[in-house]
Amino acid sequence: MLQSRVAGATDSPDPPPYPWGCWLRENVNIFRVRVMVERQQLFNSLWLSLTTAILTTQPVWANTILVTAVRIDPTDSGMKVILESKKSATPTVFTSSYGKTFVADIVNTQLRVGSVNNFRQDNPADGIAAIAVTSLTPNSIRVAVTGKDGVPLASMRGGKEGLVLSLKASSNTSVTQASIQPLVNDTSSNASKNSDEQTALVGYEERSLDRADGSKLDAIASNIKYKDVARETQQGQQTTRSAAASRQQSVATNSLPQVNPTSVNPGPRPSRQAPNYLNPTPNPLQFPTKIDEVRIQGTEAITLQQALELARRNNRTLQAAEQTLQRSQVAVREASSARYPTLDATTGINRQQSTGGELSSQRSPLQTDSDTPSTSANANLRLSYDLYTSGERSARIRAAEEQVRFNELEVERQKEELRLNVFNDYYGLQGADQQVRINLEAVRNAEASLRQAQALEQAGVGTRFDVLRSQVQLANATQDLTNARSQQQVARRQLVQRLSLAQSVDITAADPVQVAGRWNLSLEESIVLAFQNRADLQQQLVQRNINEQQRRIALSALLPKVNLEANYNVLNVFNDRLERADGYSLGANIRMNLFDGGAARARAEQEETNKAISETRFADQRNQIRFQVEESYANLQSNFANISTADVALSQARESLRLARLRFQAGIGTQTDVINAENELTRAQGNLVNAILNYNRSLATLQRSVSSGAQR
Repeated sequence: MLQSRVAGATDSPDPPPYPWGCWLRENVNIFRVRVMVERQQLFNSLWLSLTTAILTTQPVWANTILVTAVRIDPTDSGMKVILESKKSATPTVFTSSYGKTFVADIVNTQLRVGSVNNFRQDNPADGIAAIAVTSLTPNSIRVAVTGKDGVPLASMRGGKEGLVLSLKASSNTSVTQASIQPLVNDTSSNASKNSDEQTALVGYEERSLDRADGSKLDAIASNIKYKDVARETQQGQQTTRSAAASRQQSVATNSLPQVNPTSVNPGPRPSRQAPNYLNPTPNPLQFPTKIDEVRIQGTEAITLQQALELARRNNRTLQAAEQTLQRSQVAVREASSARYPTLDATTGINRQQSTGGELSSQRSPLQTDSDTPSTSANANLRLSYDLYTSGERSARIRAAEEQVRFNELEVERQKEELRLNVFNDYYGLQGADQQVRINLEAVRNAEASLRQAQALEQAGVGTRFDVLRSQVQLANATQDLTNARSQQQVARRQLVQRLSLAQSVDITAADPVQVAGRWNLSLEESIVLAFQNRADLQQQLVQRNINEQQRRIALSALLPKVNLEANYNVLNVFNDRLERADGYSLGANIRMNLFDGGAARARAEQEETNKAISETRFADQRNQIRFQVEESYANLQSNFANISTADVALSQARESLRLARLRFQAGIGTQTDVINAENELTRAQGNLVNAILNYNRSLATLQRSVSSGAQR
């Protein structure tokens, strides 16, 4: 009845059949009921969102484990380390290994054992050298187990008695790898639920650096574990693979300690010899004429050391420099020949009839002897020696020797330039490979976000706008992946061209992205070392010496020269019935150029100017070398600091993406937040790879700046 009255009052322009006061009171009551319902719905939504945010963003302080004691118990297969705690939980464990040591970093855990807060026991069991438990950070602890023959086999779980690490001695060779995994709690029924909220990261390879005294450094950057042809090649499997084979890689980060980059030198890295089939044809004039001869038949993964070996063996620019050196060495022998005398021998046979004899025979036919042809043999032996050349001979020899020294320095310079170029090309290939991996991961993240947006739309809690944005994000990520693969192919062919490899092979980078080493000299020591070692700086001094010798050669044209000469001659006429005749001559000749119009002095002045030019170039080259060392040193320091910054940013970006997805699923976040977090993660991954590669490039440039093979 009330609704019919209200409807009549709103639909009909006529006044209601009952008093206006009753109609107004009824409409006010309906409005109050609607407001109360809407307020209750809003309160329930806010309460649910707030509860979800608290549960998803505060897992750390709520689940912190306090380890009060460390106990070691023997088992049938080995032993177990028990970290006793008063409550059971499921923290995240970061496991890694290097050398013969297994390391487990447990987060959300505090160590409270006695007053020193650490534990260590040597030789606790057969095959185990030592066990150490220390506080890594205020909210994490580290368990390090060192084996005698290899990395111990370990597994960790949670239980009523605390965290249990089961150990078994291993006789395998030491490996270096790491992973991140959640614990398995035997008693908690919520373990499966909590495991879904743990941050899932894949394994990576952690490489250590050798100190100058042979000890190991902790890895100072995130490293890459390859699951493709590079990993198989490092394990000794040499097989060619298709160029279109996709590379599947994964990355994770490791904490970066604050260390001084000018104290430790990297140790040697053993590497197997590069395969011979990568070498080009020995005929440099051969060129392909068929399609099959230029078609890529296989792909080979090579290490950086193998790339350097192939470059030194096959690079055409270096080969041309070495051939120039050989030519200059022959030129020294040519100039040195002036120290010895020259011996010439000439001989000839001549048969002749004179015109005068012919005319006499015609006038007097009785005189037949005058018209008879004569045959003679003549031999001459000449010995000549330049006794005095006014310094021209010694100057030419010295100039040729200085030219050999110049070409030797040029070969050294080409080797250093080639080494730097190979480093840069190889690091560029590594960066291109990582960009493909990062963009591939970005595509997978975009696909996951698209699936979430579509699922929320189908459930009625999402919008079509979010789905469209996810689709655009996926399309952009796919385009970036396509461009990254194109750059990867270009980087491969660039390195192939640098190494002058065979026409039918392609290469990939087998080494993981890792810090190449650290510089152990100060800036001042590096500058002085560069002045001592740089070949191009010494070349200017050698060129100055060559100009000085050329000046002496030019001035020698105005000075006298003394030449000794001896001749011996034999003549025999066959039809004159006489014996052969011989003779000789000895002489000394003095030659001097009295006037040449000033040409000799002009040439000498030109060479004097060339000397001044070499000195000016020496000063300019010295300043450039100092600047190159200072620039490379500054870049090395900044890039080293950027590694730590990029590593922290990557961890934060991963956590930000996890929270953005949880907020979006709970309805308190937007798809824009997820997309921004995905972009930030992709950018952070690229920044970390670029920081490591830029550091390696700066180190290679600094090594080139000082041209010191000891710093490699």
